[in-house]
Amino acid sequence: MESETELNTKIMNITMLIQEKYPELVPYLLEMPATIPIEKTPRINSDNLQKYYNSLSELLSKYILEHSEFKS
Repeated sequence: MESETELNTKIMNITMLIQEKYPELVPYLLEMPATIPIEKTPRINSDNLQKYYNSLSELLSKYILEHSEFKS
């Protein structure tokens, strides 16, 4: 499992990529379920960071697939 520092770096990198190359996705970043805590005092740990990174990655991947110039 990756450390919290490694996951934070990956999250920062993918967020910067989205902001730079896919700014139309930025409004969705704050609406993602992973960013809305259910608990009153949510814990930030490796599992939660991994889930958040996965959700960012999935958002970006789906967007790229759906907006590909080579769609059939």
